[in-house]
Amino acid sequence: MFSSQAGGRPRTWEARPSEHKKWVEVFRACDEDNKGYLSREDFKVAVVMLFGYKPSKIEADSVMSSVDPNTSGIQLKEFLDIVRKKKEAQLYRNEVRHIFTAFDRHYRGYLTLEDFKKAFKQVAPKLSERIILEVFRTPSGISLQGRLENVA
Repeated sequence: MFSSQAGGRPRTWEARPSEHKKWVEVFRACDEDNKGYLSREDFKVAVVMLFGYKPSKIEADSVMSSVDPNTSGIQLKEFLDIVRKKKEAQLYRNEVRHIFTAFDRHYRGYLTLEDFKKAFKQVAPKLSERIILEVFRTPSGISLQGRLENVA
């Protein structure tokens, strides 16, 4: 299940049982010596298997620094939580990209203020122009040319 609220990140998302099972299988496959945890290198392989990319040194450092210091690596429970959060973020970016693409009628990769106004007239016709301008001018995503870019 996945739902979101306007202006915010996804609120809830739960993996289907088959997805959860796949995550556990990947954990077990990457825990080659049946240690009960994933080392840094094991984690990298798991990310490649689940998400199709090798995590950067910064991402791997961040994950490894967040694990319980009393353990030698990432336990299954921690791994499942990390994967769930990564999946949530992935779904959020995809949702933002999908919405942006629907508004980008000219396929330019950005929205001008006029594009933005037209889009909001279709989806929220009673929204005041002041609010639309405020949303458009939100610092994140605005380039120096005064256009909203697809940064998802």
